[in-house]
Amino acid sequence: MSASVIIFYCISALILTAGVVAVTARKIFRAAIGLLFSLIGIAALFFWMDVNFLAAVQIVVYVGGIVVLIIFSIFLTDQSGSELPKPILKRQIFSILSVVFAIAFVCNLINRTSFYHSKDIFDTSVKRIGNAMLDTNSVGYALPFEVVSILLLAAMIGSIVIAMKSKNTKQEKLK
Repeated sequence: MSASVIIFYCISALILTAGVVAVTARKIFRAAIGLLFSLIGIAALFFWMDVNFLAAVQIVVYVGGIVVLIIFSIFLTDQSGSELPKPILKRQIFSILSVVFAIAFVCNLINRTSFYHSKDIFDTSVKRIGNAMLDTNSVGYALPFEVVSILLLAAMIGSIVIAMKSKNTKQEKLK
């Protein structure tokens, strides 16, 4: 095995382990830290594929924006250290069946697809990505870029609402 393959398996193990921690953690802060490391692993995978711009965007938008906002809103609530409720058995069974179905579906897609290496298909120059982000045609990313900005705005408003509710409940408890 080459060093590149070993690095890929290490990054994949980090992503999968952190994802499992994010989903199965009983404390909400630990789940947020699992999400943080999973997203950092995805950025590392982008760096490994030599797609540096997308890796930087991954770190800035998701790690630096969304996860920090989630952790900030967790700390603003008074229940940041409490445990999450234990999931219902029916939901656990449904989740396990959904995961097994998704893995089978992805494996089927991978087996039916023929992959080949071509540098022309995977053009990652910053100029091309910038033109594609500003393009409003069907291959442009102007609309998804605006949707991401609305997502960040909604996350900020949500964290403010969570913080305001916890202050109101503290004042009601004091009365």
